[in-house]
Amino acid sequence: MSSFDGLSVALSSLYAQRRGLDVTGQNIANANTEGYSRQRVDMASVGAPATPAIWSTWQGAGGGVTVQDITRLRDAFLEARGRTEQSTLSQVTTASGTLNQVQQMFPEPGTNGLQSILSQLWSGFSDLANNPGSSAARTQVLQQASATSNWLNQTHASLATQWSAMHDQANALASEVNSAAQGVADLNQAIQRATQSGLPANDLADQRDLLAMKLANLVGATSRVGPNGMLDVLVGGGSLVRGNVAQAVAFNSIPARLEDVTTTAQVQLTWVKDGTQVPVSSGQAGAMLNGMNNVLPGYSARLDAVANSLATAVNTQHMAGFDLNGNPGTALFSSGAIPAPITAANITVAITNPTLLAASGVVTPPIPPSTTPVPNLDGTNAMALSQIRGLTTGPDTVYRQLVVDLGVTTQSASRQVDTQKAISSQVDSARSSQAGVNIDEEMTNMISYQRAYEAAGRLMSAIDGTLDTLINHTGLVGR
Repeated sequence: MSSFDGLSVALSSLYAQRRGLDVTGQNIANANTEGYSRQRVDMASVGAPATPAIWSTWQGAGGGVTVQDITRLRDAFLEARGRTEQSTLSQVTTASGTLNQVQQMFPEPGTNGLQSILSQLWSGFSDLANNPGSSAARTQVLQQASATSNWLNQTHASLATQWSAMHDQANALASEVNSAAQGVADLNQAIQRATQSGLPANDLADQRDLLAMKLANLVGATSRVGPNGMLDVLVGGGSLVRGNVAQAVAFNSIPARLEDVTTTAQVQLTWVKDGTQVPVSSGQAGAMLNGMNNVLPGYSARLDAVANSLATAVNTQHMAGFDLNGNPGTALFSSGAIPAPITAANITVAITNPTLLAASGVVTPPIPPSTTPVPNLDGTNAMALSQIRGLTTGPDTVYRQLVVDLGVTTQSASRQVDTQKAISSQVDSARSSQAGVNIDEEMTNMISYQRAYEAAGRLMSAIDGTLDTLINHTGLVGR
């Protein structure tokens, strides 16, 4: 072993400990950086030569230390689990938000809810039954009927507005997906080039994993690292990103309105390249698709059932009575100028003249020589109209069932969010303990590297002193 080998050993330690300090500083600097994974210096001892020399033997203790790699501390299993749980959390949170918005349109119990408005309508018919000839009572019934139809119209319009807003959000989400997917593809290429050139790529890998997590949140994407080190991203069984190539997605533009959604015409996420469907059921996109294709159309249909039940029950009974002129009653509710099935969107009050309200249940035959029947102000038909509130299949029952089901579903969705938050929090804690920066640990490492660096410097000084003695102070006897 050469007398100068000790200097090489000390120098290798100085390099290694300095590298450790650099990595520790990088960890501390990025302690609060989103997506950053702490790094570790992997050192290895440089042993004695493995090949024996011909004219000499190795008698040293070793060749010092070398830095083999800068390792990014991430657990692939925990990362995959984290993406899965975050995808589920995004789905249930978006779904719960949709239901909460729908529930706000049905303010029950309360004075602004349909239940209160229907109660006022039935009470109006009851007042009319007690005073069938009163113009004020008749006008009040028409006003209450108009308030009922207006509430149904406005609530349907609110559902349609929410659907349109969600469709706009979905289009914006597709743009986010495309941008993130292209980012992953670009980073795949950058990481491959850096790796082939021997350059560090840990920070690039952190950025790529952050985008992979974003794609999991948006569309429930799954990711896997291929043999070439590139991250492939899959959505609905298809490749969103493969290597350095990303595929674009988009939401179809038909149907364009809530009213256009049917079992055969639904919003879909599609591949831009060929228009085929991307089957997505998780992430924000999965919840949005379910909201646009099932949740909002479903509650719109149930609101239509309330409107139809109201119109059918009231019109049937109203046409069984007679108005102030002695003529048979006509439909109180209609779909407007254009004949169509009555829905919450088109229901309107067909009668504007209070005298045409059929409050009487009987009419006196005309007294000759007159041919005009004489109205009987008995109010029995108005009383029958007021009793619609008690029908087991009437509008009140249909509406109450809608509200109950909505409340139960919304509460269940809220519980799912709470449960999933707890699960995701546990997984995130496990991921953070593995990949997150612990300042206390980094301070300990910093002191360790600092002391090792100081010791290597002292070793170099000691060897320098030894060599100085050998070179400058040996062989002076006799001079």
